[in-house]
Amino acid sequence: MTALTLVTLAQQPPALGTGGVRQWILDNLVPLLLLTVAVLLLWLGGGKGDNAGVMRRLGGVIIALAIIGLAVTTNAGANIGSWIAGLFTGG
Repeated sequence: MTALTLVTLAQQPPALGTGGVRQWILDNLVPLLLLTVAVLLLWLGGGKGDNAGVMRRLGGVIIALAIIGLAVTTNAGANIGSWIAGLFTGG
């Protein structure tokens, strides 16, 4: 290798980021957690006839899903803020 080749290689760093990890979590971990929560809700409350307790826990699950949705969506906070402002301004 020549010195010019080494300098050229040293000046082109690989593109590092968290895109692959984020996509893996969205594709694999989130569905697995949702399946686990659904099975636990059915097993803990549904088998005993405690439908009200299941619905109470389901409210917490829906809030958790909303938080996950906000975390993985780009510009979600700005879009929600614009939507809420539009409710008051009519725009």
